[in-house]
Amino acid sequence: MSIKLLAVILIASFSSFANITLPSFFNSGMVLQQKSKVKIWGWGKTGEPIQVQTSWDGNQVVSKTDTYGKWSLEVETPIYGGPYEIKIKGYNEIILKNILIGEVWVVSGQSNMEWSAASGIDNAETEIQKANFPEIRFFGVNHATASNPQQNLSGEWQVCSPESMKHFSAIGYYFAKHIFENIQIPVGIINTSWGGTPAESWTPEESIKADPVLYKDALSLKEVPWGPVKTASIYNAMVAPLAGLKIKGFLWYQGESNVMNAANYDKLLGTLIGSWRKAWAEELPFYFVQIAPYKYGSPEEGVILRNAQRLAMIVPNTAMVTISDIGNIDDIHPKNKKDVGIRLANVALKNLYSAYKGDISGPKLLLYESKKGQITLFFDTHELKCDKNCQNNFEIADVSGDFKKANIRIKSNSIVLTNSKIAYPIFARFEWSNTAEASLKNNQGLPASDFI
Repeated sequence: MSIKLLAVILIASFSSFANITLPSFFNSGMVLQQKSKVKIWGWGKTGEPIQVQTSWDGNQVVSKTDTYGKWSLEVETPIYGGPYEIKIKGYNEIILKNILIGEVWVVSGQSNMEWSAASGIDNAETEIQKANFPEIRFFGVNHATASNPQQNLSGEWQVCSPESMKHFSAIGYYFAKHIFENIQIPVGIINTSWGGTPAESWTPEESIKADPVLYKDALSLKEVPWGPVKTASIYNAMVAPLAGLKIKGFLWYQGESNVMNAANYDKLLGTLIGSWRKAWAEELPFYFVQIAPYKYGSPEEGVILRNAQRLAMIVPNTAMVTISDIGNIDDIHPKNKKDVGIRLANVALKNLYSAYKGDISGPKLLLYESKKGQITLFFDTHELKCDKNCQNNFEIADVSGDFKKANIRIKSNSIVLTNSKIAYPIFARFEWSNTAEASLKNNQGLPASDFI
């Protein structure tokens, strides 16, 4: 065989094995974020020319694979609609079909976010049969861990149908359904969740190590049989590969696996939020669910965690939905996922889509005033509905820290707390137990968070 002929055969063979590939979430049936510059990327042979053509405008964008075999480019997406196609051509050609343009959300957390209709929710069979929404698409990220940030992950896009909804995040589904029904825009939900996992495993290692308090807490976590606890182990495999994908925002439901270090959860959650936003290079909305009351093993660990979640709302562009009225103190997995999804959706509809005019949270404590004989709590609403249980759920203490039940008097948007045996109260707390359920609400029936 001549050298020239051998060279031709080798080049042909090399090209045949140099097919461009894409991350799993760039695939037929996907949803892309509307009215955005959407980054699309993949891999190929070094120096391989890349052409991407979108059917919604016919535009062609070009790029070239770099020294490390990676390429990326941006396409302009229109206002919502579809279905469309994208042609991606290198030495081979990939055609992505049935693409919708709409709103893309990433939902994440532990088991209550992962929980599906098949796992057991209220009215499961009825809800499954009604789940025919071709304009809603699901992408489920498969469980995986890694010691370093990965470039790809395992999962697939599915059209919302009774069969696909049955095994997908119920909260993710109800959120998407409520968004779609109110604004008639396609919705893509990417669910990356893992039951029984602490927030540390969802946070980059450098972010945890940068804070001595969080690092100490992370080192104290004990291995469990149902999921990883090692810092960044899930983030590296199930979040890092998504970074850069244009999305609208994040939904988060997690905390039950952090009750053992609950006092620092506000700092931990703030660190997680900051690290994810850094990875996406954008201050994306981050809406999260406060965990429900439950009979945790140690006194106060659940309520301390819930209060820390309340404090985490100091992080800009975040919101918390409170579910102390729809939980189950005997079941760490409350079956009412519909109202959780709807409450999260209402936050988005009000804050981002101007499509909801109601309240998105219960009464919020704004500030307090302490003076001889009383403490006055000021809330953000004049609609304070305090039931008979609420009357027993306020406590005050002096410098000794010995809390006693408070007598209450509601005046407009304030609640005055007194106790004849406490002359100079300086501390107050509300619903301060693991199992205290909603007792202070607004006119819309949304509950206040516990607090201290």
